[in-house]
Amino acid sequence: MAIHRDFKRDWLTNPRSEFLAGLVVALALIPEAIGFSLIAGVDPRVGLYASFSIAVIIALVGGRPGMISAATAAVAVLVGPLVRGYGVEYLFAATILMGIFQAIAGLLRLDLLMRFVSRSVITGFVNALAILIFMAQLPQLTGDALNLPTYLMVAAGLAIIYGLPYITKAVPSPLVAIVLISAVAIYYGIDVNTVGEEGALPDSLPIFHIPQIPITWETLVIIAPYSLAMAAVGLLESLLTAGIVDDMTETRSDKKLETYGQGIANFVTGFLGGMGGCAMIGQSVINIKSGGRHRLSTFVAGVMLLILIVALGQWVALIPMPALVAIMIFVSISTFRWQSFLEIREHPLPSNIVMVATVAVVVWTHDLSMGVLTGVLLSGIFFAYKVRQLVRMDVRVEGRTHFYDFGGEIFFGSVDLMYEAMEFNEDNIDKVVIDVHNAHFWDISAIGMLEKIVARLQKEGKEVEIIGLNQASASMVERFSDHEKPFESLGVVGH
Repeated sequence: MAIHRDFKRDWLTNPRSEFLAGLVVALALIPEAIGFSLIAGVDPRVGLYASFSIAVIIALVGGRPGMISAATAAVAVLVGPLVRGYGVEYLFAATILMGIFQAIAGLLRLDLLMRFVSRSVITGFVNALAILIFMAQLPQLTGDALNLPTYLMVAAGLAIIYGLPYITKAVPSPLVAIVLISAVAIYYGIDVNTVGEEGALPDSLPIFHIPQIPITWETLVIIAPYSLAMAAVGLLESLLTAGIVDDMTETRSDKKLETYGQGIANFVTGFLGGMGGCAMIGQSVINIKSGGRHRLSTFVAGVMLLILIVALGQWVALIPMPALVAIMIFVSISTFRWQSFLEIREHPLPSNIVMVATVAVVVWTHDLSMGVLTGVLLSGIFFAYKVRQLVRMDVRVEGRTHFYDFGGEIFFGSVDLMYEAMEFNEDNIDKVVIDVHNAHFWDISAIGMLEKIVARLQKEGKEVEIIGLNQASASMVERFSDHEKPFESLGVVGH
């Protein structure tokens, strides 16, 4: 019953809107896939076949319905040296191995690492990607493409995209923009860049192809670093995009299943003469904004992409690029989180620094993984500093006994505060009582520091007593103390 219900939801809910949304995505994918192929240094059909294969397979086995996956720039920029140095057959093999690595990542549940990506990093990721999407359109608006018809068509496309929904939502406005602008450009013979000028479209279906490379250890050594990098970047972008689509649709996705799905899609794509890929936030936004929410729209996007380039290639080649540029500018505007400007005044300074740093690194390097890594590292540093400030220390003296009351989280970032609070070399002290009822020891650095303090006090001839170790902290002491029977002689008392 549950399987039947899921099938009906994923494939039969609002099929008309799902089909039209998938068609819009397919049209937008064509120039993108061609462009990514050129970045990787391969024939356009490699990117186009990859986009078809990945989109269709993810529709069947992915964990985030409505999200579009295909060939992407994030992966394409990684493989240029491999293609130039060894040829496209090594790229196909690296894509297959990429899929295997991603399947292993799913087995190891590496998707759970996304829990350590803060909201500020995600906001920075989204804003940076929106900026990159807009910057990618600039070549179509500058240089040889700089002319009045181009700008007029882009303006007309944006007017249709934003204006038509006020009249009717029966048809996705981006699709109407493509059809109307293409009709006007073809009828009047307006001289603007077209899809066909971006690269030759294939005229045949992809076929099963085993990469023609030596099956040796040396080959594995060559392709493994590229495959690992592609797998990591692909999963990072896919899981972040899945979270964004979750927010847009107010639904939940299966990140573990998506990890496996990305692996399966890339593994199969390598045997179909395609390059590696991952989720695309731009096309996913187009799909969602056009009414696509389920697996059918993603499946249609892949199938229609293949139909358009193989069966209708001569017509698709005539589509003016300004129409597609208008759609991608719309995507850029829709993707950018404009509210983040207002939130800067309300959010804590560390959160703003993390967000801005993520944006800056991504835009500067065009590497999403570097930006996210920067944001995660900064978040970790700020978090450790904040937790460090929560450590509390009280000292009182009763006769020749000193009582030290510690509270808060004791870990590698705060152990120095504990050591600095101790008063050593005091001749008027016979006994030291360390009360940790309100403290929690997190790591071996904390246990090591406690041992160091005890050892120094004992060396000075003082009696030491530790009281209040909670069960978790006591377990840490038992496991990681350098002594066979840790603190046995210190009168250690738990709760």
